[in-house]
Amino acid sequence: MSARDNFILEILFDVGLITQEQVAKAREAAQSNGHSVVELLVEQGAVTQLDITKALANQYAMEFVNVMEHKIPDEVLKLVPRDIAKRYSLVPLRKDNGTLTVAISDPMDMDAVDSLRYLLKNMVQHVEPVVALRSDIETALTKYYGTADDLSAIMNEATEANIELTGPDAGGQAKLDDDQEAADADAPIIKLVSMIILDAFRSRSSDIHVEPLERKLRIRYRIDGVMQEVESPPKRLQPAIISRLKIMANLSIAEKRIPQDGRIRIPVMGRTLDLRVSSIPTVHGESIVMRILDKQSVMLGLPQLGFLTDDQQTFEQLISLPDGIIMVTGPTGSGKTTTLYACLNTINRPDRKIITVEDPVEYELAGINQVHVHADIGLSFAAALRSILRQAPNIIMIGEIRDLETAQIAVNASLTGHLVFSTLHTNDAPSAITRLLDIGVKPFLIASSMRAVMAQRLCRKICKNCAQPYQPTESEIRSLDLTPQMLAGATMMRGRGCAECSNTGCRGRIGIFEIFILNDEIRRMIYDKATASEIRRRARELGMRTLREDGVRKVLAGMTTPEEVVSITAKDEN
Repeated sequence: MSARDNFILEILFDVGLITQEQVAKAREAAQSNGHSVVELLVEQGAVTQLDITKALANQYAMEFVNVMEHKIPDEVLKLVPRDIAKRYSLVPLRKDNGTLTVAISDPMDMDAVDSLRYLLKNMVQHVEPVVALRSDIETALTKYYGTADDLSAIMNEATEANIELTGPDAGGQAKLDDDQEAADADAPIIKLVSMIILDAFRSRSSDIHVEPLERKLRIRYRIDGVMQEVESPPKRLQPAIISRLKIMANLSIAEKRIPQDGRIRIPVMGRTLDLRVSSIPTVHGESIVMRILDKQSVMLGLPQLGFLTDDQQTFEQLISLPDGIIMVTGPTGSGKTTTLYACLNTINRPDRKIITVEDPVEYELAGINQVHVHADIGLSFAAALRSILRQAPNIIMIGEIRDLETAQIAVNASLTGHLVFSTLHTNDAPSAITRLLDIGVKPFLIASSMRAVMAQRLCRKICKNCAQPYQPTESEIRSLDLTPQMLAGATMMRGRGCAECSNTGCRGRIGIFEIFILNDEIRRMIYDKATASEIRRRARELGMRTLREDGVRKVLAGMTTPEEVVSITAKDEN
């Protein structure tokens, strides 16, 4: 255990925040996993980071402040350059009579304050440190100095390095004098690419799009399902940026004529971020899309998906069935994988064996056997399914049913006592029956094996920070067929726009669902080869709520807006 940890533990014990028993347990755990004892105490809930910070501040006779309560003037921010503030993780708060007050998170690290005193010796007489939570300081740094400034500065640095170090020689060819100079030229590009990824993660993006156009290299993030363009680097940096991304993803930088796929793993803000990378050649260069795979975003339970109480109860009953097929349908990006993982998280118990077959395995789930499809070596969905059935699983998840062979094995597995989850690309839930028939599955097999189909879409949630009640317009009322009875008990909301939602009024997404349960009457219609519209009409008569109807419920509950629901759902036929 480090001397620093020992010192902090002594302070916490002296002020009565922890007990010897808690320390002993944390030390034992630390020996087995190599973690810090203090960090383990925080993880176990024995003490909070706020308790530790206040105790250290008291030990060093320093003032503890809440940085978020301070409005920092521009003239104070200008005293400490952005790179200095970020390098030493400190925030200037105020300047009074020649004394600059700065917030730091660790009173034991006085090197930062000493360095700042030296740097500002001609601008202020004294530098007075106070203590604040590290998380608050990081938030303040982003708020006042911003990630966009970081990106701009690094872009400028990369551009300057590119001009200076890769300019043409007398013969018109770019050259570098030696390996060190090449490394110096690459460093700004490395920082720039890392900053693009970090900025996307902080913005809660699901995808990063690097798109070569004729006169520029466009960078766009997909945030809450909406593409947003951000500041783009100079076109001249395109080859270096593309090459850096391909190197990170273990792709061939020599091959520019064919599509390539890879993965990037990069440490970001204390955790490892996984990115699925796709490169495809276009007219103006290789276009790269990086899908950000944040494991925390899929470690959800059913309540976090956006189910209202009645639908959640219905779906929980369905996934607790012992056998049969439960299908989730929707277009790409509608959250099907997240829903399937939430189902597996809910029913994952030590007495059940769960195996998944995915292409690719996007997220690794604890306690679940996951198989990655490799079509190039013959490990297709069908081949993997045939093998895993010999592993005696209770529950099987198939990433997607794409062909007749896979569908037949899934059906046979469900008929022999397995619960099978899978996905299809259809516009609504009843259309899944027609899709399986088109693939070639016999009607009697579908009717015997299928338990339910759930179609879903994702719509943006109203930002909780700036939500406010509002009266819908006549056009909104008509577009959603709202009646006076519906509006009477409704609490319709709209986000006015704030810093937390980047002035969009929306932050995060929720699902809207269409749950289609097969009963004996629906099964007879499948036997009789009824059309999708006939099955849909009868399912609605039996109580199935459509995507539009579920969306309307969430609009009336103040969870989303009419525009969102109208844009992602089709109008119901009467």
